[in-house]
Amino acid sequence: MKAEIQPSRRIFLSLLPAVTAGLAAPAVSAAQKQGTHWGMLIDTRRCIGCQACTMACAMENALPEGQFRTTAATYAVTTSEGRSGVSMVPRLCNHCEDAPCIPVCPVGATYKREDGIVLVDGERCVGCAYCTQACPYDARFINHDTGKADKCTFCSHRVDAGLLPACVETCVGGSRVFGDLNDPASEISKRLLAAQGKTSVLKVEAGTKPNVFYIGLDKELSGRVAGPSAAEMMWRPAQHGA
Repeated sequence: MKAEIQPSRRIFLSLLPAVTAGLAAPAVSAAQKQGTHWGMLIDTRRCIGCQACTMACAMENALPEGQFRTTAATYAVTTSEGRSGVSMVPRLCNHCEDAPCIPVCPVGATYKREDGIVLVDGERCVGCAYCTQACPYDARFINHDTGKADKCTFCSHRVDAGLLPACVETCVGGSRVFGDLNDPASEISKRLLAAQGKTSVLKVEAGTKPNVFYIGLDKELSGRVAGPSAAEMMWRPAQHGA
């Protein structure tokens, strides 16, 4: 004899899809509704150039050998007084408000999420490299394995799961701070407020409105850092006797 589903059980089963759908919703959806806007603050005074961030990013995102989404670049600096030294400048995609990489993409592969993170849709990207040429920070490259445009994503997959980007979590000196720029109670907002008037961005003249901010950037650099991309700036053990 065929068993009959009781009314109460029938109602429960009818509601089950809605319940499970709510549980499976990406964490970022809630964040976007609250107006979250992700950004990063880098205190160059704490960076020791150990490249832990570089390697953590490469491993987390399975990057091809010799290509990197972030690195701590080293620049030789000579002051106006004639003193010489080196300056560490961690570099990555700046997730700009007015990202020049977005409008030049002929297929709409590069886009900005509501939370400010700029991403590349690998399914759409045709590897034309227009975006890599448009980026004033040399922060993009064509992935050797996929043939698609590649860049820092703020580890969006980790952020959506409530984790920090790999480079932030592994920074030995604690030079990288990641958080919600729209939340006055977030660590990054507190740090930016405390350092008001002492922060800078790279290539301010580009007018891209970056969401990566710096503390302690040498005035001789004037926020106008130029040079090879992150993939070309990497410290290579083979060149240092290893």
